[in-house]
Amino acid sequence: MHAITHTEAGTVLEPSELVLNPDGSVYHLALRPEQLGDLVLVVGDQDRVTRISKHFDKVEHEVRNREFVAHTGVCNGTHITALSTGIGSDNIDIVLNELDALVNIDLAARTPKRHHKALRIIRLGTCGSLQEDIPVDSRIVSAYGVGLDNVLHYYAYESTDAELRVLNELLAHTEWPDNLPLPCVAAGDKDLIEALGFNNTVGITITASGFYGPQGRQLRLLPSVDGLNERFSSFEHEGMRAVNFEMETSALYGLGGMLGHRVCTVCTVVANRLRKEYSKDHHAAIDKMIKEVLERATA
Repeated sequence: MHAITHTEAGTVLEPSELVLNPDGSVYHLALRPEQLGDLVLVVGDQDRVTRISKHFDKVEHEVRNREFVAHTGVCNGTHITALSTGIGSDNIDIVLNELDALVNIDLAARTPKRHHKALRIIRLGTCGSLQEDIPVDSRIVSAYGVGLDNVLHYYAYESTDAELRVLNELLAHTEWPDNLPLPCVAAGDKDLIEALGFNNTVGITITASGFYGPQGRQLRLLPSVDGLNERFSSFEHEGMRAVNFEMETSALYGLGGMLGHRVCTVCTVVANRLRKEYSKDHHAAIDKMIKEVLERATA
């Protein structure tokens, strides 16, 4: 996924558009450019930031603002930030735009820079498996994110041929219901997917806009479409299956692609939706994921 165009370098961004705090940090993340690592590990859960940063050789900076917690330091010689995003693709919209502003906008002059910098941004999340043979506590790396939300529809973008093939085949296979928003598909960074996908499951991730109805869960309310999860589970594209549900990847991949950053999602499976199973110790499984990603991303 690529942006059709970008705001030109030298364009002055008004205070209402690029909102900064009195100390010059970006509005929500409360970070300044020198406080951001070249590698950014994003997590939904605030408490997971400390579980990552405890593996750093040193922590240089810590900040907390709302649900956004950031620890920046050094790990195996890599300047790295662990950052919580909260839940949902709407928060990813905030995080990706402000991360990009930190490296690609001159905040003092309020203008885009002429020379682009690409960050490596890896999401360490949790998910529900859509395949019976993918067990709880295993790891899934997302080759594509299928967005069931509407965040990316507000941006001017062009899809790649590969993304369009996934989308068109998915729409045909699922006989996409007219009462639901039209999905979009975004791809992750191939090199990161290859490195992080080794000995893990690589597949197509379904990014839902909620935890209950949008993922087909039924408590007191009935879903508007019967059998949608089964249609996802039976979908296969060029040898790659739809393997999991989560709530952030499509926005991460779409905005990352449009802004020119290298992005990838790794998720620990905490629930198998077909087998109706939930992890007995997902904290231990998440810690294994953190250690594996740190080893591979900072090698």
